[in-house]
Amino acid sequence: MTKITRLAAVVAVGVLATPLRAADPPGFKHWTAAELKQRDAALATHVAADHSSRETLADYGDHRFRLLYRDADGNPEQHDAIIDIVYVQSGEGTLMMGGTMEGRRGTNPGEWVGTALVGGNRHPLGTGDIVHIPAGIPHSFLVPPGKHITYVLLKIPAKP
Repeated sequence: MTKITRLAAVVAVGVLATPLRAADPPGFKHWTAAELKQRDAALATHVAADHSSRETLADYGDHRFRLLYRDADGNPEQHDAIIDIVYVQSGEGTLMMGGTMEGRRGTNPGEWVGTALVGGNRHPLGTGDIVHIPAGIPHSFLVPPGKHITYVLLKIPAKP
């Protein structure tokens, strides 16, 4: 056998011995840490007047993944039928949760935004933290001056 024929035989055996991976099912998505870090950096470059930048990573109809960047306090919000699950990607801040929402106004059915939270509990947040915010609880993210927080947000419907 010539060297080329032997090389071709070795390659053919290697290809045939490599297990085939089945196609991923519809709806599957994998965001790598490196990809999220790149998206985090990109969000920081186009911050809106409300001191935030966001993108929807995936919307599956009944739940969705978003990536949010904040470099100042956010307005309080409340979702009567939606649970928020937050994974802190980078930075630091405080989750203000509970209490009474001042300046409350509806934005969509069961969705509220306000101007301030009075009372409630403060929970310091840092990279790697995960929080579960139950439906119906007013909450706000506070960010110290000169700092930022970026988080992956999973919004899922609460059970009726």
